[in-house]
Amino acid sequence: MSQSRPGRSDAATKPGGEATKPEGEATKPGGEAGESNESNAYAVGLPPLRRRICTVIALAGLLASLVVGQVVQAPTLWGLLPILLYAALCLLGLDIVVATVVAVLSGLLIAARPPTEVGELLGTSLGDLVTMIGLIIVLGAGVGEVLRVTGVADTIVSAIMRTVGERSRHAVTFGVMFACLVLVASLGTLAGALAIAAPILIPITARMGFTRSATASMMFVGGCAGLALAPFAGSNVAILTAANVDYLTYLRVGAGPLAVLSIALAMLIVPWMQRRTAAAGNDFYTAEEASDDASTGRNPKAGRATAAFLLLLVASVVYATVTNAGTAFPLLALPLLGIVTGFAGGLSSVEIAGRMYRGGARLLSIFVLFWLLAALFGIIDQWLKPYDVILDTFGSQLSHLGAFPFAVAIGLLGWVGVPGATAAQVVLLDKVFGGLGATLGVSASAWVIVLLWASKGDTYGPFPNANMIGAMGLARSQNLRNVLLTGWLVMVPACVMYAVLLAVMT
Repeated sequence: MSQSRPGRSDAATKPGGEATKPEGEATKPGGEAGESNESNAYAVGLPPLRRRICTVIALAGLLASLVVGQVVQAPTLWGLLPILLYAALCLLGLDIVVATVVAVLSGLLIAARPPTEVGELLGTSLGDLVTMIGLIIVLGAGVGEVLRVTGVADTIVSAIMRTVGERSRHAVTFGVMFACLVLVASLGTLAGALAIAAPILIPITARMGFTRSATASMMFVGGCAGLALAPFAGSNVAILTAANVDYLTYLRVGAGPLAVLSIALAMLIVPWMQRRTAAAGNDFYTAEEASDDASTGRNPKAGRATAAFLLLLVASVVYATVTNAGTAFPLLALPLLGIVTGFAGGLSSVEIAGRMYRGGARLLSIFVLFWLLAALFGIIDQWLKPYDVILDTFGSQLSHLGAFPFAVAIGLLGWVGVPGATAAQVVLLDKVFGGLGATLGVSASAWVIVLLWASKGDTYGPFPNANMIGAMGLARSQNLRNVLLTGWLVMVPACVMYAVLLAVMT
């Protein structure tokens, strides 16, 4: 795996090149490097044996649902069957959209409702908060395309690196991580942002004598920290909605400590990685890679567009925080960001619309996924009601379970969730365990930490994942183990930090 990815990312790291390939690769859990399917952001390539296993499980689950639907009445514990079926298929690596369709069909078969009621449920689900999060992700991708075309992303990275300068390796290390952090936080996507930043950053790190592995470590940690901070990233919006907190609270108790800890640790990890890999002598960039040819063909209005974007972004976050604007606010803020930035960057209204459509269209499958998830949760909550049975039967025993062990267990449970589907993971965990957590006395701030670490923790490890591979490939490295080591060295202290915070809060 580690040998095939870097070679495929070279084309994407050429100045002015499209960022779609690395972004597509990094967001396809379980997919092969050579696959390209822009119609489904969660497309995967399964081995024939595993595909047959998934087919057998899906068919057996649907058959069992059909039988159960004829003999049980709600509320029933059999309402957990769609969730269990969904989890099994996702853990086996099946396309998450297909797995969600199977789970929805399972729920419908158990509920045995007439077609008219099913149609009403699907229509109602289009206006659900879960579906809204999917639309926010699609709009964010559209804004990211506008930022790429107008040169805003390039300008942000270049300005940060000029400010930091090349005075020392420590300064460059911090500058690279901070540039990745800002760009990922602005775009709300790790792979797409790093694809834009890589052509600017690699010549700088190459001239300073950094190895490919050390550069990959900088980009990976900086990007992960930015993803945790991103105000309009789908998973973060889902956390704000689930915990019912504002963005400042989210930063204070959850994302802020993780970002600060990640950058601080990386200032120690990167020099260690540099010494470790420099000794081998075969991990350095070539002279051609150290030459900076990323400054050609830049938009002359990129500076103005950058200023407009940053001012409006800050104003939007401040407004949303002060007014306690809900999940619906990004539906206005994101298109406005794209429109204002596009006009400031010299694009016409037709070009802005086309670019936003092009960026969002790549993630249309995510909107469908969240619509189906909303329908699935509606079927379970409104029709099957298995959690009513659980609370009635085991409520007294569960009340004796401490809030701290419960919070830690749910945080770790997220690590076996769906790779690349963090927003869906947040929604699922909150729907299944949120009510129980509130019953046990888990506070909103503690729930922020639980959902954040459940959805972001497995980005750092313990196993290789798409974000690691994406950062490695974009840094033109071929050593996945070194990026994995970097993730572990951040993940373990972060686990300790969050455990302490949860112990205090619960």
